[in-house]
Amino acid sequence: MKINVNILATLSLTALAIPTDSLGKNSIVSDIAPYVYPANRLATSPDMTFMPDGLTYLAPSADNTRIIKYDLASGKEIETVFNASKTREASINSFESFSISPDGTKLLISIDKEMVYRRSYKARYYVFEIKRNILKPLSKEHGYQQIPQFSPDGRSVAFVSDNNIYIKKLDYDTEVAVTTNGVINSVINGATDWTYEEEFSTTSTLAWAPDSETLSYVSFDETDVPLYNIALYQGTCDPKNDYALYPGQLSYKYPVAGANNSTVTLHSYDISTRKTKDITLPDSEIEYIPRIEYAATAEQLLVTTLNRDQNRMEIYSVNPKSTVVKSLYVEESKAWIAPLTYENIVITNKSVIINSARSGFNHLYEYSLAGAQLRQITSGDYDVKQCYGIDKAGNVYFQSTASGPLNRVVSKIDIKGKITDLSPAGTFSSAEFTPGCNSMVLTVSDAMTPPHYTLLGSNGKVMRELGNNENFKSRYSTLPEKKFITVNSDGNELNGYIILPPDFKQAQKYPVIMWQYSGPGSQEVLNRWSFDWQYFAAKNGFIVACVDGRGTGSRGREFETCVYRNLGYYETVDQINAAKYMASLPYVDADRIGICGWSYGGYETLMAISALGNPYKAAVAIAPVTDWRYYDTVYAERYMLTPRANEDGYNDSAPLLKTAGVDCALLIMSGTADDNVHMANTMEYVSRLQSDGTLCDMLLFPNMNHSINGCNARAVVYGKMIDFFMKNL
Repeated sequence: MKINVNILATLSLTALAIPTDSLGKNSIVSDIAPYVYPANRLATSPDMTFMPDGLTYLAPSADNTRIIKYDLASGKEIETVFNASKTREASINSFESFSISPDGTKLLISIDKEMVYRRSYKARYYVFEIKRNILKPLSKEHGYQQIPQFSPDGRSVAFVSDNNIYIKKLDYDTEVAVTTNGVINSVINGATDWTYEEEFSTTSTLAWAPDSETLSYVSFDETDVPLYNIALYQGTCDPKNDYALYPGQLSYKYPVAGANNSTVTLHSYDISTRKTKDITLPDSEIEYIPRIEYAATAEQLLVTTLNRDQNRMEIYSVNPKSTVVKSLYVEESKAWIAPLTYENIVITNKSVIINSARSGFNHLYEYSLAGAQLRQITSGDYDVKQCYGIDKAGNVYFQSTASGPLNRVVSKIDIKGKITDLSPAGTFSSAEFTPGCNSMVLTVSDAMTPPHYTLLGSNGKVMRELGNNENFKSRYSTLPEKKFITVNSDGNELNGYIILPPDFKQAQKYPVIMWQYSGPGSQEVLNRWSFDWQYFAAKNGFIVACVDGRGTGSRGREFETCVYRNLGYYETVDQINAAKYMASLPYVDADRIGICGWSYGGYETLMAISALGNPYKAAVAIAPVTDWRYYDTVYAERYMLTPRANEDGYNDSAPLLKTAGVDCALLIMSGTADDNVHMANTMEYVSRLQSDGTLCDMLLFPNMNHSINGCNARAVVYGKMIDFFMKNL
């Protein structure tokens, strides 16, 4: 369960093809639109695809018809490497995305992208040879492909089509089927199933050996996973005319908590012999294989595994040629293995760097490729949020909360343990590094300063400025200030922020909207730039407050894992205490406090308004989970175990079983095609309210998924929410 509302909300009207006059005249929807879809989109750093040399990069032209090569240090244009109007053999009008081969001689270019789920997609791909100016379809037999991946030598491309893996040998213009047993909703090869995409943040399991002679992959047997059906309608946003009179449906495999997962198996394919080997891992408790990646040689594939409870992770060293398997690393937890541990593994030529929370905070540890610990790289009462990589001198580059949980600092640590910060203090900073970590694009913002982008050398010296968003900053210079606060809840100091109306008067009483997400490991209270509906609400006389309660991230493992097996309890205690703190302020009308949230935030909204003695007069829950038994195995069981192992926990954590406690104005909004938090959550909850004789408002978005984004939908979501609070607070 992951949703980044702030990022989604910064999409421009132009990018979404929404004319402002389509949003209605003199309505709250049109008024809120500039806040939800800023008319002048934030300038971003150049769309850089770094070349293998680390000295140049590629970037698309504004109309996506050309790909241009630039000098990294100066930003000067070197040459046009691709021009859609001048290619030989095949031709296209424009492209949607591109990637470069490891040797820098070829491009993979995509057109006609079609989404599969929220992140995965298929497209028509072309291979472009830069020197010869030749453009050819990646496949003549399969019109749409997924997750194409160049071999390290750039001579082949592996891809997936209709759940089977194929290899295109570019030198011979031939295509070989690696698998033939792929069947929709039955067997997936190379790509991932729905749960892996959503909860392990991966859409591919293809892994080329460094010598380009072996392709390893994971297969998913979904046969025993229950089928989920979602109704689809004609609609007016990307209309589906085939469903004008009778609804269609999306059918896909979705395992709810306690149900069967896909059975995953590991395989390697020999390019020369065209033979596949099945690799057996020794532990019968393995349920998930979230990552596979080769080390420096073709004889060592690192395979990361998890048990079903996700409290034991093991990394195996596999020889795909001999199928010999050895255990390299084991980590266990009394709660759950922090996702960063398996999502942020960095493999070097001689070692592997693991981001482990074993000390109570996420820190970096280096192991040899034989499994011996070489050193603990970082330590302290802060979290390393990402390891970017290591350079030839042994300097490790990383992002952390060393300057406080609200901030992010980009740093490097040398082989002797000396840390040098590469980003300004008291900011939210991130970086993208060139191959070899010789230079980086640094992104820096804070709560009142839009992002600015700088090209730095690995020594931290500025090479050139890439953009500072000064025009955007001046345009919104009159925005009310976001002020950071701390709130005490049962002896725990919680981080929060408040946004006051621009004409705030200390002697006046204001209504409060409390926004929160509250999910395990998440953070809403951050010292970074965001521009969203909260400022529109403040402009219209509301105080907006947000508090990150127990269970949220960057406060250490004890703070985060206290919610284990009992989601919703501490979060609710903390949200209610935060609301009571707001009610105690002299400028707050204690009788006019509302709460709202999206996804997990919608779930916590329903938990909070069900609690005895809560102070809320109105609430808005968007795409809420109402019972963890309705949600997917990976997420629900990570924090709650299975319903059989933790029946009381599931009962106590279900808003669905607490509807009798609802005693405030309530609005629920959901997308009817939400493949993540199914609309059944909302329907079952509203059914309970109706049986209880409780009134509520409900707004459904036809054919919209969990993000409820597209056409006017996002503006309608927030416009309806503010209108609801205006009428009920």
